[in-house]
Amino acid sequence: MTRILGISAYYHDSAAALVIDGEIIAAAQEERFTRKKHDARFPVNAAAYCLREGGIRVNELDLVGFYEKPIVKFDRLLETYLSYAPKGYASFLKAMPLWLGEKLWLADSIRKELGFKGKVLFGDHHESHAASAFYPSPFEEAAILTMDAVGEWSTSSIGHGQGNNLTLLKELRFPHSLGMLYSAFTYFTGFKVNSAEYKVMGLAPYGQPKYVSLIRERLVDIKEDGSLWLNMRYFNFAHGLRMTGRSLEKLFGPRRQPESPITEREMDLARSIQEVTEEVMLKMARHAHKLTGSRRLCLAGGVALNCVGNGRILREGPFEELWVQPAAGDAGGALGVALALWHRYLRFPKRVTVSHDSMKGAFLGPAFPEEQISQWLQDQSYPALHFSEKTELARHVAQLAAKGQVIGLLHGRMEFGPRALGNRSIIGDPRSASMQSVMNLKIKFRESFRPFAPAILQEHAADWFEMEGQSPYMLLVAPVASSRRLVENDATQALQGTDRLKIPRSVIPAVTHVDFSARIQTVHRETNPFFYEILQAFYTLTGCPVLVNTSFNVRGEPIVCTPEDAYRCFMRTQMDALVLESFLLEKSEQSPLEEARNWQREYALD
Repeated sequence: MTRILGISAYYHDSAAALVIDGEIIAAAQEERFTRKKHDARFPVNAAAYCLREGGIRVNELDLVGFYEKPIVKFDRLLETYLSYAPKGYASFLKAMPLWLGEKLWLADSIRKELGFKGKVLFGDHHESHAASAFYPSPFEEAAILTMDAVGEWSTSSIGHGQGNNLTLLKELRFPHSLGMLYSAFTYFTGFKVNSAEYKVMGLAPYGQPKYVSLIRERLVDIKEDGSLWLNMRYFNFAHGLRMTGRSLEKLFGPRRQPESPITEREMDLARSIQEVTEEVMLKMARHAHKLTGSRRLCLAGGVALNCVGNGRILREGPFEELWVQPAAGDAGGALGVALALWHRYLRFPKRVTVSHDSMKGAFLGPAFPEEQISQWLQDQSYPALHFSEKTELARHVAQLAAKGQVIGLLHGRMEFGPRALGNRSIIGDPRSASMQSVMNLKIKFRESFRPFAPAILQEHAADWFEMEGQSPYMLLVAPVASSRRLVENDATQALQGTDRLKIPRSVIPAVTHVDFSARIQTVHRETNPFFYEILQAFYTLTGCPVLVNTSFNVRGEPIVCTPEDAYRCFMRTQMDALVLESFLLEKSEQSPLEEARNWQREYALD
C-alpha cells in the first residue's frame, strides 16, 4: 500500500487528508478539534485523526505533501513589499519574523510536528486546488477553474484534466485577484475577511446593483476572457494590514464598523460586488471552455464557494456538467496535494465511476460509536431515549420537525468542508413562516437576513426547484419553482431591505431567499441513508420532501465534532431535541446548564 498524508496550514482553515492507494480515507479541518474557527495552526489533531482512521502509524506513511511552495510565496511577499516600499513597513515587520523563523523551514517543521522522518514534498497552491477538483470528480476529462485570493503568485487558474494528467494552461497573478476584490468588499461592509464572504453573498439580494458601473469604472478592468486588473490605488491588501483605506471611502463613504446596523448602502454594495463577481466567473468559465473544448467543468478555490455564481455557470455557461469540490477553500488543498502526489508524482491512473464522485459524500471526518455515546450519557446522567431501529428514529425526528420543533443531528462521520450535509446539521420545517427568524436569532444567534438552505430528496428536486441534476454538496443556487411560489417576482420590490422578509414568498418560506433563490442540497440514499430516511418520513407525513438544513454550530464557533460539542451547543440554544446516533435527547427533560445561561447572555443578538 502507498499511504500519503496531505497538509494545508498557516493561512486559514488548516486541514489534513489521508489517501491510501488512491482512495480518500479521511479528511478534516483542525478547527473542529481545537474549537477555534478557521484555525490556521499546523493541523496536529486533524493529522492524528486521519492516521487513526486509516489504522496506521506516522512512520508507515510513504509521503507527506504540503499544499503550496513556501519559498515561492516568500518571493512574492518580499517582491511585493519592495515594490511598495516604504509603504507596508508595519506589515513587513509583522510578517518577516514568522517567515524567517518558521515558514522557510517548513519541511523540518512538518517532520517535527508529525514525528515523521520520511519524504516531504511541496505542491503548487492552485495545482493543489485543481487536483482537489478534478481527481475526485466523476469525470475522465474536464476543464478546471480555480479562483481564490492568492496562492504563491496565482490568484486564478484554468487547467485541463485527462486521466491522471493535469495541466494548468493559464493563470492570473497577484495582486489582480477576484477573491481579493470580493474580500475587500467583505471588509468594507463590516464583515470578517476569509470568514464572512458568504454573508455578503446572502446580503446581496436585499440590495440594488447601484455601484456596478462605479466599480467597473474605478476599481476593476474586466477583460473578455475573465482576467482582470485592479486599480491598487483603492486597495491596501498588497502592503498594509487592512484590505481598504481612505481612497475607497472617498468613493462609497465610511467603512461600516463591525456589528453596527446594516444599512441599504451595504445591501447595495453587496449586490453590486456580487454581480461583478458573477460576471467574472462566467467569463472565466467560458474562456476555460474555449481553451479546452471540454463539456465538463471542475471548480475549486475559495471563490468556488460562491454558489450563486456556480448556479449561473451551470445555467448560462457552455458546460453540460459541473462538479465543485465541497472543501473548495484552503482546507481542500490538503486533499488536493495528496491526490496530486498519487496521480502526478507516482503516475497512478484515475479511477472513474460515472454515477458518483470519490468524495464519499464528503463524510470523511470522525464518527463516534454508539457504545461510547451510551456510556457518556450514563456518566453525565443526561436523559435520553434509545431507538433500536434507525427507521423508527427517523420517523420520530420527522414528527418533531412537522410539529415545528428544531432538531440537532450528530450522526455518522463528520463532513469535510464548510457545509453541514446531514451528519452535523440543525434541521427544521421549511413550511414555517417564522422558522428563518427563529433559527437565526434563537438557535444560531446570527443576523436575521441570513438565508437557510433546503435539503431535498434528490428525486423530487426538479419538482420544487428550477434545476436539473444533482447538488449534493450545497454548492449550487437555483430558483424555487414557480408552481411553489405564493407571490410574483416583483411583489416585494416596493419594500426596502429586510422588510422584504415579512412577505412569505413560497410554500417553503424558511428556505426561499428574497429573490426566490435557494442554496440546494440534494440528498441521496447511497451517501447518507439516515438523513434520507428522515426526509422520506417528513415527506410521508407532510407531502413536503424538503427540510431546513443549517450547520450545527452558533455564530463564531466551528461546526460541532463530538457528542460533547453537540450537547453543549444544544443546551446553549433553543433547539428542542438532539440526535446522537441512535439516542434522542429532548430539551424539556434536560437540567439547565449555568454555563449555557451565561453564554446566551453574552452572545444573543438584539
